[in-house]
Amino acid sequence: MKRVHFIGVCGTAMATLAAMLKQRGFDVQGSDHGVYPPMSDFLAREQVRVFDGYRAEQITGDIDTVVVGNAISRGNVELEAVLDRKVRYLSLPEAIREHFLWDRRSIVLAGTHGKTTMTSLTAWLLTSAGTDPSLLVGGIANNFDGSYRLGSGRDFVIEGDEYDSAFFDKTAKFLKYLPDIAVIGNIEYDHADIYPDMESLRTAFRRFVNLIPQNGRLILGADCPEASRLIGVARSPVETFGLAPNANWRAGELATAGDYTRFELTHDSEPLGHFEVPLYGQHNVRNALAALAVGHAVGIAPDTLRKGLREFQGVRRRLEKRGEVRGVSVYDDFAHHPTAIFETIRAVKTTHPDRRVWAVFEPRSATSCRKVFQDDFLRAFQDSGADEIILASVFRASLPDDERLDVEAIVNSLHQRGRNARHLPDVATIVNVIAEGAREGDLVLIMSNGGFDGIHDKLLKALAD
Repeated sequence: MKRVHFIGVCGTAMATLAAMLKQRGFDVQGSDHGVYPPMSDFLAREQVRVFDGYRAEQITGDIDTVVVGNAISRGNVELEAVLDRKVRYLSLPEAIREHFLWDRRSIVLAGTHGKTTMTSLTAWLLTSAGTDPSLLVGGIANNFDGSYRLGSGRDFVIEGDEYDSAFFDKTAKFLKYLPDIAVIGNIEYDHADIYPDMESLRTAFRRFVNLIPQNGRLILGADCPEASRLIGVARSPVETFGLAPNANWRAGELATAGDYTRFELTHDSEPLGHFEVPLYGQHNVRNALAALAVGHAVGIAPDTLRKGLREFQGVRRRLEKRGEVRGVSVYDDFAHHPTAIFETIRAVKTTHPDRRVWAVFEPRSATSCRKVFQDDFLRAFQDSGADEIILASVFRASLPDDERLDVEAIVNSLHQRGRNARHLPDVATIVNVIAEGAREGDLVLIMSNGGFDGIHDKLLKALAD
């Protein structure tokens, strides 16, 4: 039995790949620093051995392959042992390609926003239609209660991340995923630690499109100019989706119906009737359109797609309701880019126009902590319709002053424009302010791409107390 060792196994994607290889019959182990729940529980459940801490002696002679995470750099003692002994090593996306993609039809869903929801939706539509696809996604898809599934069907549905691959390969992960059907929903500047400017990000997406075979398909977001420009690069057939009148897959007459967003679907001028997705907001209607376009491309009938779409159960941390106390609802969302923040708040406010919305944001990602988005965050909060705005302190406080996001300046500008905004330095203060100020019917939307010091449970407890 081949033994695979992971360096940095407790990241979500790395842990998921380890579990997938375990299911394929590999002997899997890994190392990480500070192994703790929930990922440690997940790995234990999947029977993946995990060493707490990095030690050179853990790179033993019976290891066939080492998978190196992109958070690992030179100087890591296990990595140095791998290089010294010339043990065969791969990046995470290379390992996915080698073990899972060469003999499958690869369906890759990419873009700056929405790719986790699009990927989960697409995999569910194919699963509910009986095609038995495989799935790898960077979140917990509720229909599968996990981040992956290994099916026996032809299709492998995978989230196409534009982030870098490993210390030895700074190109995008999605360039390794052999796309047969590719979706690019939108392209906006992000990942300032990897891409120095917008043109370098455009180059990554152009290279991705250039990998699609002539008998494949490219599906582009019609509402995003950057995505639409990729039509000129494609060698494969192209379809578009969105709310724009020229989109091949177009949604119109959007309306909220209980916990669903209802829309009328048109494909190339042919009306296909109404569809319902149990998600809020225009951005999620676009996500649904992308998944429907893929479902059609693999041969699923509209009525089957309609039924599957209605049965979608969402993704954890994507506008996930964490609880309700004293009539105050607390939501968790992964939003960290200005556009995602704007769309998420707007979706909540549009769906509940008569309820007060608290928007709480922690700048945590490598880009959102930087001044590159200073003006964009101001516009996002100003135009979103939030009634109360709370900004936490920048997570990466070690950034130089001239590079770090100026939260106080954003709050001051919002005040000058008539918005209720404040900067609160820590979770305890944020929890106290909301617990004292929230009233029945309020919606509290907490946005961060990290754990945010357990703020959701702390706030629910404070509301109960």
